[in-house]
Amino acid sequence: MLAERTADLQRLQAEYANYRKRVERDRRAVREQALASVLSELLPVLDDIGRAREHGELSGGFKSVADSLEAVAAKLGLTTYGENGDPFDPTLHEALMHEYSGDVFEPTCVRILQPGYKVGDRIIRPARVAVAEPGDDVAPAADDSGEAEPAAGPDGT
Repeated sequence: MLAERTADLQRLQAEYANYRKRVERDRRAVREQALASVLSELLPVLDDIGRAREHGELSGGFKSVADSLEAVAAKLGLTTYGENGDPFDPTLHEALMHEYSGDVFEPTCVRILQPGYKVGDRIIRPARVAVAEPGDDVAPAADDSGEAEPAAGPDGT
């Protein structure tokens, strides 16, 4: 009888511990989702700040506000990614342009059109990039033998 009650109590205690872990995990997930939602709404503002900085239009009081906003976003865990020369990864990048180049040996991001943003491992927005693949810039038209076909003369021969 005592052993039975002890086993019941231990089982109840284990169920309660599992419940607490599950509730804590769910709280973290809800917090991360809410944070990602708020930060994703700020991305257009951060993009505008980045464009203003690139064009040298970020000065005075607006620069101070922009720096503060970027600092708060970074403090909340928002990081940017995407650099020219990064290997193209479809899980991290969104290809908006495509070209062939003899300068690359694998699909490579040759131009970052918009930086990517993530919080921890969660991608808020993929980096929007121009991708180059290995190959010639322009390939001549060829027949099955691999040689270019000559143009026909005025008489069709």
